[in-house]
Amino acid sequence: MGAGKTTVGGLVAAALGVGFADTDQLVEDEVGKPVAEIFVDDGEAHFRALERAAVARALESHDGVLALGGGAVLDPDTRELLAAHEVVFLEVGLSDAASRVGLGVSRPLLLGNVRGRIRQLLDERTPIYTSVARHTVPTDGLSAAEVADRVLALVQDGGHAHDR
Repeated sequence: MGAGKTTVGGLVAAALGVGFADTDQLVEDEVGKPVAEIFVDDGEAHFRALERAAVARALESHDGVLALGGGAVLDPDTRELLAAHEVVFLEVGLSDAASRVGLGVSRPLLLGNVRGRIRQLLDERTPIYTSVARHTVPTDGLSAAEVADRVLALVQDGGHAHDR
């Protein structure tokens, strides 16, 4: 959350000359309402089921860069599907994440104490992200273009460039 997945993903896709998709957008297009409303109206479990299906479909049919929502890799089946793909974890620290997401109005997992909740999510999810990713790219203090350049260096080099 706040790492720049959508922005960086779009820049990387454009540089590679491939398509870009964002699983949150895929779910929103399918359901016809924003993720935040799905959380409120139908609950997180329902959203996660929609997300899991959207990721599976996209991994099978999308030939390009795919940005996954921050909670997508919490699902073991999704992690298994990702094992065959070049996964890059855009690592973000608490300060940068908090400043990038603002008050989290459209982010249902951030209700209440935004900084505290981001810290909790980072603590819970970072080990999962690093276990799934082939590469980790720190994003703190970098522009989206700088992060995209680092991602491109990794994927164009076949993963031989240094990850950090």
